[in-house]
Amino acid sequence: MSRPRLPIGTFGEFTYRTLASGHILARARYRDWDGLTRQVQASAASRKSAELVLKEKLSLRAVYQPGNSDLTADSTFKELADYWLADIELNPDLAESTRNLYRWNMAHLVLPHFANLTLREIGVARCDLFIKQQRQISYNRAKQSRNVLRQAFGLAVRHEILPRNPMESIARLTSPRPDPTALTPAEVNAVREAIRLWETGLSPSGPKPDGQLGAIVEVMLGTSARIGEALAIRRSDVDVTSPRPSIRISGTIVCPRGAKPHRQDHPKTHKSRRTIAIPSFTAEAIRRRLAALADRSPDALLFASRNQTPLTPNNVSTKLRRVLALAEIDGISPHMFRRTVATAVNDHADINLAAELLGHADPRITIQHYIRRNEMVNPVTADILDEVFAKETPPQ
Repeated sequence: MSRPRLPIGTFGEFTYRTLASGHILARARYRDWDGLTRQVQASAASRKSAELVLKEKLSLRAVYQPGNSDLTADSTFKELADYWLADIELNPDLAESTRNLYRWNMAHLVLPHFANLTLREIGVARCDLFIKQQRQISYNRAKQSRNVLRQAFGLAVRHEILPRNPMESIARLTSPRPDPTALTPAEVNAVREAIRLWETGLSPSGPKPDGQLGAIVEVMLGTSARIGEALAIRRSDVDVTSPRPSIRISGTIVCPRGAKPHRQDHPKTHKSRRTIAIPSFTAEAIRRRLAALADRSPDALLFASRNQTPLTPNNVSTKLRRVLALAEIDGISPHMFRRTVATAVNDHADINLAAELLGHADPRITIQHYIRRNEMVNPVTADILDEVFAKETPPQ
């Protein structure tokens, strides 16, 4: 009669033998979570000590072990990092630019601190201290480090390599919360005038204009599009012949490390894909761009270099900053136009419409990051308090 199979996660009887050194070797058969039965052994100076060491080893052995990996709690973090990076390659919903960012963050921010540690040696305290040290350098560095660490350890938990994710118990990472800034109508027109002077050649110095910067600004002001989304607009995405002209936001320009900039066929989020009715000043700017385009194909980018390659967000931001500096205007970035549009729509309509225009699924994101705070409290409070706490006229 064959020996009955051990249930997964259990072990058989202990056997002992004396080694040449005089130490006692204790052994037991253990059935791992992959279904295979393996010999586990431990040695010590006495039989009782060897038994205790082996029991401890068995209690820790592969209770959390993936079925398709040899990783255990005694594997190095470098091995887990490689395992996680291979796993994200299987995610079809992850943009290549995001994968590249994760690879870079893991290699340059996290691995230098954890590569030679085993997973068992990385606990909450070590992770907590690491993120706090990163936060002293910058909030973004800490945020990026936390993201890849949490994902890697999360995979280890899901694949039963570890019982828990140490990143789930670290101190909360608080982000700086500066009040969103937005331009006033007068400031918007000052920006327009500075760009107009530069593009018409009336500015005494500066880079040679290519006629696109002003149109890019008008598109961002008329759509709330992110700079990458505005630069990804194609001929087929615009309709300026209908009674209500519109633009479809359906992609963005990405600049992967080590690769050429290209148009990604979806914007930042699924909710960001939207069709927007545009104001007359944006429609006018687009008509001028369409008339200037040599490429008549539907996929021709509305904004491109002379070699018909995509303009990059960084280059456009740099050009905008230089042009405005000529007019002694500082502190304006392309993203400020997005906040300006959000603030204007919120002031004249409501936050839900502003969130819809920006492509936000949650209006709280719009409020927190895009709406300039109005410090003026509703003046009706003065009328209420006058009525409630009116002074009594003293008797004559």
